[in-house]
Amino acid sequence: MCNFNKQPEDIKAFLHLFMSKAAENIGGTNFLLALIEAMKEQKPHPLTFKGRKIESDKSTIEWNKIVFQDKFEVLEKIILLHKSTENPSFNILNNDNQKQKKKILNMVKTLAPIEFIVKPKDPADGGGFNFKIFELIENDNVKINPIFIAMFFCSTDFTKKSLKYSI
Repeated sequence: MCNFNKQPEDIKAFLHLFMSKAAENIGGTNFLLALIEAMKEQKPHPLTFKGRKIESDKSTIEWNKIVFQDKFEVLEKIILLHKSTENPSFNILNNDNQKQKKKILNMVKTLAPIEFIVKPKDPADGGGFNFKIFELIENDNVKINPIFIAMFFCSTDFTKKSLKYSI
């Protein structure tokens, strides 16, 4: 997931288009990268930050619900297990262990309503953008949004590669 070069072409194109548009909507590439760096500096992980808001010099990201440690650990375990995979659109419910599957399903139900809103501090820099944790939630199929993974779990080099990618 976090190796841009191993992504399928359609995911590379999607990430490029979204990240380019996102950067444009908050004032430029440097504003987006600075925000991601500010998120990486947050300890413990930014998702568990009780203030639900992280700021860089020129932009902010905020979300509408606290992510508690138990739900974060389930999500992080899934992402770390699949971090080197070449298939970012894996179904996170593909788990033979029913107890683990139930934990994952509870985590999905808890985190699904969370929406991340990214805004520039100066409204003249753009209108901002938003995204959710999950890209797809249907029946027994749940896929994590690659934008969420890129923003919270991948390096800034991943974002730089996605911005430089040409379709």
